[in-house]
Amino acid sequence: MVLDAGTGLQRLTPLLNGQPFRGSIMLSHLHWDHTHGIPFFAGGDRPDAEITLMMPAQGDPANVLARVMSPPHFPIKPAELRGKWRFLGIQEGPRPVEGFDVIAREIPHKGGLTYGYRVTGDGATIAYLSDHSPIAFGPGPAGFGSYHPAAIALARGADLLIHDAQLISSEFAALAPFGHSAVEYAVGLAEAAGVKRLLLYHHDPARTDDQIDAIVAAHRGNAIPVDAAAEGTVIDLG
Repeated sequence: MVLDAGTGLQRLTPLLNGQPFRGSIMLSHLHWDHTHGIPFFAGGDRPDAEITLMMPAQGDPANVLARVMSPPHFPIKPAELRGKWRFLGIQEGPRPVEGFDVIAREIPHKGGLTYGYRVTGDGATIAYLSDHSPIAFGPGPAGFGSYHPAAIALARGADLLIHDAQLISSEFAALAPFGHSAVEYAVGLAEAAGVKRLLLYHHDPARTDDQIDAIVAAHRGNAIPVDAAAEGTVIDLG
């Protein structure tokens, strides 16, 4: 099971050791940075691949996805990918996916229906809130947004919370209208929900590695361990 399909999806193909991808891809929403890896995913664009691609329900899923992947913007439509592709629009709630128990909940993010996911399997739980604008529910206790019921339900007691942390407090007032969270919100939510570990995600593209390291260092010593997501990281939750 894969969560979202940005350009980093290309990195999955080498991990398949020449085998086709057979599994599910779950999109949190349909913004470009979460979909543009699909047509370049060699492990999925081959005759023997079998993929179920799920997204928040909002009309015919293949047609909705084709708005960002079809001529004149791209040579082919999603339905023209090789292999056996199935496109599903899913509602909020629980469902089994590839042997995992998955719960989808709507979370606020500007510009389209967005889900966060809670994934449980093999004795561990991951909460994934990739693009999240909790300020939509009010300022919350620290001014960075409310710890609203959907966010708490997804994150409660999770072994790992992967959460939008694009903004820092000094940027928040000016940039919050774009629909992302502050680092401080992610930390506060992790604490409020009793998460065991927090991974800061969706870094600002202009942020340097040194700046991200400094953000993590500022939260060293928290009751909940805080790290920054990085490409290629493997996390053992056993």
